[in-house]
Amino acid sequence: MSNEENIVLERYYTIPLWKSHLASGKKRAPKAINIIKEFINKHMKSEEIIIDPELNEKIWSKGIEKPPNRIIVRATKDEEGNIMVYLAKGD
Repeated sequence: MSNEENIVLERYYTIPLWKSHLASGKKRAPKAINIIKEFINKHMKSEEIIIDPELNEKIWSKGIEKPPNRIIVRATKDEEGNIMVYLAKGD
């Protein structure tokens, strides 16, 4: 069963993460992950959100205290309503 066969919806988003910098230093990268999940839930209407490990590595690449200010992602929704969030290939 290929993941590409059952994609119902695919969208690209630029997600602003500047609010993660309002959190204290040791909570910024986890806050950025939560911001991504909240954004995707708001725009694609599903509670089942899975973050791709490559996107997670990009958020944590400069450590816990310095996540990026914005990130471009590709979100895909399958037939069951599960959403996978990937790093856009331009980044």
